[in-house]
Amino acid sequence: MKKIIAFVFLMSFLPSLNSHNLEAAISSEQRSPKNITRDSSRHPYETLTFFEIKPNMKVVELSPGGGWYTEILANYIHKPGQLIAAHFDKDSQRAYFQRSRASFEKRIDEDPLFKDIEIVDLSSSLAEPGSVDAVLTFRNLHNWLGPQMDAIFANSSKALKPGGLFGVVEHRAKPGTTMEMMKKSGYVTEEHAIAVAKKHGFTLVARSEVNSNPKDSASHPGGVWTLPPSLRLKDKDREKYLEIGESDRMTLLFKKS
Repeated sequence: MKKIIAFVFLMSFLPSLNSHNLEAAISSEQRSPKNITRDSSRHPYETLTFFEIKPNMKVVELSPGGGWYTEILANYIHKPGQLIAAHFDKDSQRAYFQRSRASFEKRIDEDPLFKDIEIVDLSSSLAEPGSVDAVLTFRNLHNWLGPQMDAIFANSSKALKPGGLFGVVEHRAKPGTTMEMMKKSGYVTEEHAIAVAKKHGFTLVARSEVNSNPKDSASHPGGVWTLPPSLRLKDKDREKYLEIGESDRMTLLFKKS
């Protein structure tokens, strides 16, 4: 009996493969080593803590791409919590969207870490009305500028519970940047992000500079994709852009009114 008690006591100090602890989820060996190298630029612990994400929440991640944040969220969120990934529409006519969705689904199917994730179309209602605790988006707004951004924000608001959280990280344009330049550069002004959020029933409750980068001028030949990790110009001025690092980003927390 004493041996059993000692074993249980010892096991309580060992890290779980799936953790309710955010720090453990971020440091988990289940994460891709390539993704981990970006932690110093993306500050996942500080960002998710600022967004008040808890492991028992029902969370929608909008347009997760290859799953950089999905890795962390899937490890951190557990029943009764749930993670929903709103990826490119399954019936999209764009080849890139089709490939990206198929690649994401393949990864979800093959990795036990993602076994409890639900995948929905980005253009869908996301979840049952009033059923979600938080909706998160990381570096996506520039892809949605125009009617699509309105639709996604509206659906996010409908899916959230009253008082639900809406967390936004986005490449930050200088105040006064035109819509045309935002679309071209991949940087979005805080003013525009806040205005669209307010239009769809959100109240800004906090801002964070955790993902800011004062080295980034937000003015580059190839837009935000000039900087790492994209490095659109390849070897041209590569060291210069590596020295700047990833983009300057706004980090905004809204609540459903």
